[in-house]
Amino acid sequence: MSAGIDLDNVCCDFGSFRAVDHVNVNIQPGEFFSFLGPSGCGKTTILRMISGFTDPSSGAIRIGGKDMKGQRPNQRPTALIFQNLALFPLMPIWENISFGLEVRGVDKATRRKKADELLALVDLPDAGDKMVSQLSGGQKQRVAIARALAVEPSVMLLDEPLSALDLKLRQHMRAELRAIQKRTGVTFIYITHDQGEALAMSDRVGVMSQGRLQQVANPRDIYNNPVNGFVASFVGENNILPGSVQNPGAGIASFETAIGTFRARLGDQSKGDVKLYVRPEHMTLLAAAGAENSVPVTVADVSFEGNFIAVQGVTANGTTLTAELRNDGSATVPAPGTQMHMTFDAARAAILPNTTGA
Repeated sequence: MSAGIDLDNVCCDFGSFRAVDHVNVNIQPGEFFSFLGPSGCGKTTILRMISGFTDPSSGAIRIGGKDMKGQRPNQRPTALIFQNLALFPLMPIWENISFGLEVRGVDKATRRKKADELLALVDLPDAGDKMVSQLSGGQKQRVAIARALAVEPSVMLLDEPLSALDLKLRQHMRAELRAIQKRTGVTFIYITHDQGEALAMSDRVGVMSQGRLQQVANPRDIYNNPVNGFVASFVGENNILPGSVQNPGAGIASFETAIGTFRARLGDQSKGDVKLYVRPEHMTLLAAAGAENSVPVTVADVSFEGNFIAVQGVTANGTTLTAELRNDGSATVPAPGTQMHMTFDAARAAILPNTTGA
């Protein structure tokens, strides 16, 4: 059975340093939830508090509705997969998987049967008698997952488990992890600094900065509707322009910048300075000026990135803007030195507070 997790106004201090600052979040049973953020933002500390290896300085952590205060790691319905996996090199794979059952006094025949069932679940049906050294990196990841599942946790905690793998294997393992989570129905809490991992696998994502939870939403909303400049910048690329709001209306405002005045969606203005954020894939290249939100540029550089082509344009005052063209054969790629106009739809741009929030 999976369990939900509630973090209720949780803080964690190390001396005078506050690593986690008043975090509130409800994670549903059976959900794949990711904490996403840069190194030092507090996401691993949250994982350690849920697992019981670190105590919160204040606030409450509940798993399945039960307060975890005073509960040691082995008393909690959680299993933790570390970044280094911590497999036992001198044990065959089936014994690695069933080690937690052996500690609990389960007999050998039952342990072997359970290990074989889990190996089938993670698509390694014939690996039981192999040694760890005989497995690839991706296979070791699956063994670590099977070992964690052997003790039938309600919550699986994963601390950047794919960070040591190469790009192609990471992408493959994303799909594997997601499929395993769906098959088992166990609640997964995933820690990562990789936006691609978080967006590809998660039901919801919590973006963190400086110990604070900035935004919790599904991946599409995190990307398309960030609440502040930090979330917009950390999750994806942006053209960012400083300026000031003019004529705010019903969700849309004019924004005056050094390269022109543009219309865009208006976010929260109560947190100080705001900036205009436009993603490169939402910029369009035209030979002539567009109807609105158009700025003349000189193409400075064209970079082939595989699935897209990045075109950098420089405005009259030296500001660099980037547009991304899909590499689908339909786009006309301008040569450096070409005079063009970059335009964007007001609904695809956002005026957001530059500062992070609680």
